[in-house]
Amino acid sequence: MNEGLTGVEQHEDSMAGTIDQAKMKFSKIVNSRSYTRFNQSQNPDGESSRVEVKLSVEGEEEEEMDGTEQGHVQRDAYMRSSHSRPLNKWRTLVCVGIVLAVFCMGLLIGYCVHRKSESPSCSSPDSVQPTEKVQDVQPIYDVSDPSMDWSDIVKLLNDKLSSKAIEDNLSVYSQRDRNAGSSVDNKLGDNIHDIFTKLNMGPWVDEHYVKLQHPNSAKPNKVRFGSEEIGSPGGFLAYSETGEKEGRVVYANYGELADLQNVRDGEYNVNLNGSVVLMRAGKISMAQKVMNAAKMGAVAALIYPDPADYRTSEEFDLYGHVHLGSGDPYTPGFPSFNHTQFPPAKSSGLPGILAQTITTAMASKIFAKMGGSDAPDHFKGGLSSYKLGSETDKVAVSVNNNLVDTKIHNVFGVIKGYVDPDRYVVIGAQRDSLSWGYAKSAVGTSLLVELARVFTELKKDGFKPKRSIVFASWTAGDFGNVGVTEWLEGYWSSLDRKAFTYISLDGVVTGVGSFRASASPLLHTLLQNTLKKVKSSVSGSSFLQSYGDLSSVLTPMQMDDAAYPFLAFSGIPSVSFSFVPSQATADYEFFGTDKDDKNKLNLVTGGRVVELSLLAAQVAGQMALRLVHDHILKLDITKYSSVINKQVHAIIAGVNILKDDKVDKIESLSTEWLNEAKGSFSRAAASIATDIKNSDLNDLETCRILNNRIMKVEHNLLSPYISLRDVPFRHIFFGNGWQTAKDLEKYLKDVHEKKADFDIDQVLNKFALFTWNIQGCANDLAGDIWDLDNEI
Repeated sequence: MNEGLTGVEQHEDSMAGTIDQAKMKFSKIVNSRSYTRFNQSQNPDGESSRVEVKLSVEGEEEEEMDGTEQGHVQRDAYMRSSHSRPLNKWRTLVCVGIVLAVFCMGLLIGYCVHRKSESPSCSSPDSVQPTEKVQDVQPIYDVSDPSMDWSDIVKLLNDKLSSKAIEDNLSVYSQRDRNAGSSVDNKLGDNIHDIFTKLNMGPWVDEHYVKLQHPNSAKPNKVRFGSEEIGSPGGFLAYSETGEKEGRVVYANYGELADLQNVRDGEYNVNLNGSVVLMRAGKISMAQKVMNAAKMGAVAALIYPDPADYRTSEEFDLYGHVHLGSGDPYTPGFPSFNHTQFPPAKSSGLPGILAQTITTAMASKIFAKMGGSDAPDHFKGGLSSYKLGSETDKVAVSVNNNLVDTKIHNVFGVIKGYVDPDRYVVIGAQRDSLSWGYAKSAVGTSLLVELARVFTELKKDGFKPKRSIVFASWTAGDFGNVGVTEWLEGYWSSLDRKAFTYISLDGVVTGVGSFRASASPLLHTLLQNTLKKVKSSVSGSSFLQSYGDLSSVLTPMQMDDAAYPFLAFSGIPSVSFSFVPSQATADYEFFGTDKDDKNKLNLVTGGRVVELSLLAAQVAGQMALRLVHDHILKLDITKYSSVINKQVHAIIAGVNILKDDKVDKIESLSTEWLNEAKGSFSRAAASIATDIKNSDLNDLETCRILNNRIMKVEHNLLSPYISLRDVPFRHIFFGNGWQTAKDLEKYLKDVHEKKADFDIDQVLNKFALFTWNIQGCANDLAGDIWDLDNEI
């Protein structure tokens, strides 16, 4: 028996040697072509090209897809040798024929020996027939349609979302003391990373080294009125200037520009230079309040919560920041990676004055000591006395915050698409907080983890997303979306070509009775259709039926919105939304306070936090799934045609008013080119709609080309004519700076109202850059260069 086996083994070894020799000879004579997955490479000598195709069985499919970009299948090019030898052609052919014959004979003999020496057992569970192996092999570039239609996907999503899971997540992610970069924050980041790992989402971590400002426990901040100490507040405003300043205290309501101008320029004629401006929280961000005060010449700003704006009689501290921008203000326009080296710099969004929050009781003490005129009626809130202040009312503010270099971690996971895995929608939520941050970040992070679980289960149940879904857990959000912005700055050169939408989960539940959303115009139609499908658990009617049409739901996106940097900095369509109180103000007053906890959110929602969170998950989930399900991206370009038409008409109307005013040199300003650019965009938008209608949407390459054109629209509305470092929010419609349509419109209005002098060179420059921004966007949208509209 043993001798027989030895003979067979010797025969097999001999045959294997023959086959190996044949392979070696064959390789030397004929250029070999090995195949792995759609990976084209050229030999170093330039003589041949090699394309590798590697197939994987079903169990390995996702793992194999992870490392490869599957956007295009590149064709192998025929490479002609430059050293051919015609005289040896017949000799070469004969050699090839002989080797092929030997090779085939070796394969036949080896196959026969293999069949005799191996008889598979039918009872063995591990044995797999050859036909079954072939059936298990999946194509890397999956061209099949999703196995479920859209209605099935929505039903599965709603069925799998769990109220119990959301409630459990809330108890985990609402821990106290989760300041950015703290041990609690890092622990929660590790927890999310572990969850993504268990879900096979290939998680990764993005590290940044940023400057964060915190109070100095050894030297607390203080406020004095004359010689009397008002108190040492527990709250603070990050990125305030440090030191001590004293000046006349002046009350300026909410600190809006109109409020400050009313005090300075109106009947009160109060000099704000060198003053300490006292303002109540609300209506605009704290950063806007402090910047407005700085513009008026103030040396310090104090912000307090007025009882009229807060539904509580309890004392509490306010937290926030004064950076009128986003990201690390000491690395403007640059990512804060550890290896980044550049000279010290400061963001232009830093106001450069002292700023501090105080409690209601501290503000009441200051008002009680103030003299001067009574404040206007619309300045008055819930306190007993409101004075504007007299020249002898002196307040001193001492701020001793420390600027600390901090390592922060953003955590990511991904569910990869089957057709275009290098194109992705990003769903993100902030996890850190300077206080409890229950509504601000705990709810959003809980939904982020729940949606990741549900989407993974959908994929297991047969859903095949065409594009990828990235889940992002951000930190340092309470310091001005630092984590988000640093990531965008680090990868801005490629993100706009890959990420086509951002969905923010921050603050999605802040009340009950109404609904509010902010979004790029490209997402308006998708948002509207989603709100038609998601139904209220109480009334059973759709959100749009409950809360009115889309126009009543939409509000302008604010700078402190985590979705704003995606839209205005990176040119990526983004959306944020929230259930809000039914009052006209629709604000959750406990944001940025140490009262943003479970009890307060249950109070303002009537105990429906988990229920509303589940509905918010349905809204975000349906939008994300729709964006990765269809052949063509659900981004409605025609909505931007309406935005452009409206802005251009407003600007042209402003020019016509100045012409009626006979402003000097206004006749040299023509609006014809701007009007032509507007028309070019409208025609380009109509053209791509026609192309989509007339295209075979089962052709993957055609869909990818069309989607690429759609994806570029938002990015092409970022002004290329200004410095990213000087003006980071370059969007001409939703950005902040002189390049925006609103700035040009306002300038023309100011000239008409005699608030500004007319500078024809400045206006011509703005007109030219704004016009070519729109025309360039239209050109790229039109597609190939032979389709461009070059009428202007």
